[in-house]
Amino acid sequence: MKKIFFIGCLFYQTILWAQQPIYSQYYAAPMQLNPAFAGLVEAPVIQLSYRNQWPNIPNAYQTFSAGYSQYFSKMNSSFGFRAEGDVAAGGLYSSVRLSGLYVYDIRFDKNSYIRVGFDASIVSQRLNWNKLVFLDQLDLVTGTSNAQGVPNSTQELAGTNSRTYLDFSPGFLVNTAYFFAGFSLRHLNAPNESLMGANGEGTDELPVGFSFQAGSQIKIGNSNNKRRASSFISPNLLWYKEGRSQQLNVGAYVKYQLFLGGIWFRHTFTNADAVILMVGIQKGMLKVAYSYDWTVSALGGSTGGAHEITLLFNFENEKAAYKNRYNDCLGLFR
Repeated sequence: MKKIFFIGCLFYQTILWAQQPIYSQYYAAPMQLNPAFAGLVEAPVIQLSYRNQWPNIPNAYQTFSAGYSQYFSKMNSSFGFRAEGDVAAGGLYSSVRLSGLYVYDIRFDKNSYIRVGFDASIVSQRLNWNKLVFLDQLDLVTGTSNAQGVPNSTQELAGTNSRTYLDFSPGFLVNTAYFFAGFSLRHLNAPNESLMGANGEGTDELPVGFSFQAGSQIKIGNSNNKRRASSFISPNLLWYKEGRSQQLNVGAYVKYQLFLGGIWFRHTFTNADAVILMVGIQKGMLKVAYSYDWTVSALGGSTGGAHEITLLFNFENEKAAYKNRYNDCLGLFR
């Protein structure tokens, strides 16, 4: 009964309080939160991410994403594309998001500028009603089926199997040699994502999401790396609010020569949620990182926390990197 109750709560939160998944390594997939982060270098950048949340509960949540972005200096513009898939309860509920992003730079000097970005997405979500078990289908003796093995009928009305909608999100980023700060509005058009009703005519508008990101970068020692500081510490924070859901991530990202590390604390404003630990390596055009969410809330170790891995391919060549010689606070995003 405890498992049934927990799965029921999981489904209820997924469908009725749905919000987009947020990566613990948000700096590796920043376009998800703020479109103004698209195209930070004048070369193709490709991002691949995978997140497995609550692995002790079979097939609880899994999220996959891939992205491309690039800056074009002659146009003072960046372009980006993202594809993201989110699967819950082994395919009971799933969604796919395809996004196109555009960013315009307003430059004051080489390392100080304002960026204004826009994300236009098409989202398709599906719910397999045949996998659901309602209360009136449960029998104390035979379970969800009768003695002949035939599933018990239900008086509950099934809704539509799928829904597709458009989702628009603007974002802003201020970058200097000393700090960066970004702000974005998610689901600006408050799209209807309801799957209730025979034809999906129910109303369940996504609330507008507010995201704020900020941080700085502190060099460690002297660097002879012409591309960027070889070693630095980047204290940073992320705040996100969507409807009744809210979270704050505070911590620091560290790069020491080839090695990456980081630690963050996530709080939901109602309880402490998790400590996030990250390790990785950056060599040439490749960056790979792994993080683990160590749950410190009442759920404890029963869920297994969350595992996340990201791959970043930055195709900026050494000649272009030397020309740019970054002196800003965005090293953790590159």
